[in-house]
Parts: sequence; structure tokens; C-alpha cells
Amino acid sequence: MPLPPYIKEQLADQDRYQTVFARENGSAAAPTAGLHFTQDLLEQVRQKGVKVVFLTLHVGLGTFRPVDVEDTANHKMHSEFYRLTADAAEVLTDVKASGGKIVAVGTTSIRTLETIATKFDGKLREDSGWTDIFISPGYEFKAVDALITNFHLPKSTLIMLVSALSDRAKIMTAYEHAVAQEYRFFSFGDAMFIYA
Repeated sequence: MPLPPYIKEQLADQDRYQTVFARENGSAAAPTAGLHFTQDLLEQVRQKGVKVVFLTLHVGLGTFRPVDVEDTANHKMHSEFYRLTADAAEVLTDVKASGGKIVAVGTTSIRTLETIATKFDGKLREDSGWTDIFISPGYEFKAVDALITNFHLPKSTLIMLVSALSDRAKIMTAYEHAVAQEYRFFSFGDAMFIYA
């Protein structure tokens, strides 16, 4: 099982690095924001009236690659495969039409939904393909309103994405708090809820 470079030991229980969302083989790594969820938690969320939909995401090893260029416009984003079904797209469209908010779980989910919305003039439709979208501050979101994600490494595309959704100063303040309070970072760390 491919593990992130910061996990040095083998996991005795390989299911520990599997999310409740997993349905198909194909990812090189788990979409780690999903590790925060259990079937019980998903049921509690549904009971509150939240519509839960699934995407197929094949997370690539490039997700761990740091940004190593001075000008981020020169950064080449890795590609990841996705699939959004017609049923899931319809639920998301109905949520938006009724004034609801779309909350993505994880940065790959947000990249997927924004890729699809970009392809279809702001609409979410059934689609399958590869996303290599690089979301950084200044990006205008078309589909997603909020994000649940882990605390990420500095100089990563992931921290740039969360800074684009919120505000870089607010994100840096949140990270300072996380460090001061000894929150855990990375795959098995703490999560944050970010909204635009």
C-alpha cells in the first residue's frame, strides 16, 4: 500500500489507511480528509438533513510533492482521475438551487468539483476525466462553498488551496493556533472546516 513519505512504519492494520468512502481500487494514496469520517458520523450528518454524495477519486502520489519554484505560476500540478455520477451531480445542483452550500471533503474533492464546474460554465454535471487544476489565492470558486481538510505542510499546493478558499491571513492565524495547541498535522492529524 503506498503511504505518504512522512509515515515511516508499516501499518499493521491496512484498513486504518482506508476511508469509509472507498469503493474502487485505483488511488495511489487515501484521500486523507476522509479518514476523519466513520459510518456513524456520516449517519449523524444525514440525520441533520445534509445530503451526502460520493465522487470517485484516484489520488496520485504527486499530492505529496511540495512546490519548489519561486513563481507559483510555473508550478506543474499533478493529475488525478475523477468521476462524478449523474445522480451525484443532480443532488449537488439541487443543493445549490435551493440556497444550500456544497462542502467538499478534501482538497482532491474540491479540485474535482471546480474542474467540472469550470468545464460546464459553473454547473455540476456527470463527468469523468483528469484534473490538474492548481487552485491558489485569487481563484474564484464556482461550485464549492466550504471544505473539511487536514492541516497541511508549508509550501504545498494544499495550503495554497485552503488560502484561496478562505483568506491567507486567516489560514496563517489558524495554523499558528494549531501549532501552539499541538494539533496533529498530516494524514492522521486534526481537521479544519474552512468556508469562503
